[in-house]
Amino acid sequence: MEKLFSVSSSPHLRNIETTTGIMTDVLIALSPAAVFGCIIFGLKAVLLLITCIVCAVLAEFLWNLILKKPSTVGDLSAAVTGMLLGMNLSSQVPLWVAAIGSIVAIIVVKQMFGGIGCNFANPAIAARIVLLVSFPGMMTKFSEPLVDTVTSATPLAAEQGTYTFNNLFFGLHSGCIGETSAFLLIVGGLYLIVRRVISPVIPLCFVGTVAFMTLVTGGDVVTAVFGGGLILGAIFMATDYTTSPVTPAGKAVFGVGCGLITFVIRKFGSLPEGVSYSILIMNILVPYINKFTLSKPFGFVPAKNGGGKNG
Repeated sequence: MEKLFSVSSSPHLRNIETTTGIMTDVLIALSPAAVFGCIIFGLKAVLLLITCIVCAVLAEFLWNLILKKPSTVGDLSAAVTGMLLGMNLSSQVPLWVAAIGSIVAIIVVKQMFGGIGCNFANPAIAARIVLLVSFPGMMTKFSEPLVDTVTSATPLAAEQGTYTFNNLFFGLHSGCIGETSAFLLIVGGLYLIVRRVISPVIPLCFVGTVAFMTLVTGGDVVTAVFGGGLILGAIFMATDYTTSPVTPAGKAVFGVGCGLITFVIRKFGSLPEGVSYSILIMNILVPYINKFTLSKPFGFVPAKNGGGKNG
């Protein structure tokens, strides 16, 4: 007799969305800004992106093979990590440095903590910070668009008024491969929102907090919002499912926290950019944010011994 019913514990929600489908949407959303970065920074940018993606996928494949675990390469999460890391690098970064970053992201930050869904921090963010600390000179050299000269005068490091709104918004300035075109990143973000892959709460709170704090302190809001990695980080990395809160209130707290830390680092720190550090710090605080923003079940009464019971 055909089995009509199965018995399992709750919850009993079913959804047609798969990890592969979600990651495919993220890759689609990232592609316009990535292609634009390759156009303005040339062959070096193409090779860096390919290196990051290939090394990330290969690292995950070999890890699963060596430990005799089922292959997870097909879920495309490693490809997304590689793409994000590559987009967060300058086109002047050596390929071997990019390869190290991808291996750190997949093996150290992701797989050593149990794989997808178990990592405490966004792998691409953590790997970028490791590279920044390990190879600061290589990670802070940037190319001007469409030329081969090297400069360190990114919009956040340059004098106020150096770049126009059009330069900043559409991406005709130095910077990391995937962060320059705010316009294309926003288009990709809107695609993810329409597809219901991400919620707009974190990006809006993140960007809004940075803009507000910059405005009230007399800074250049346009440069602060569009001149660095804020849009890329707010839309594509701060919204990572595993390392961001699950409740709307928690997402708002997370976004505001990221914005405040980014502003403080940019304003008072020795670094012009603070997006990566702010996201990593807030990633660590996510369990506590979830704890204080999750709704209590109806009728729940805390027990004296620290447990709980239903009333």
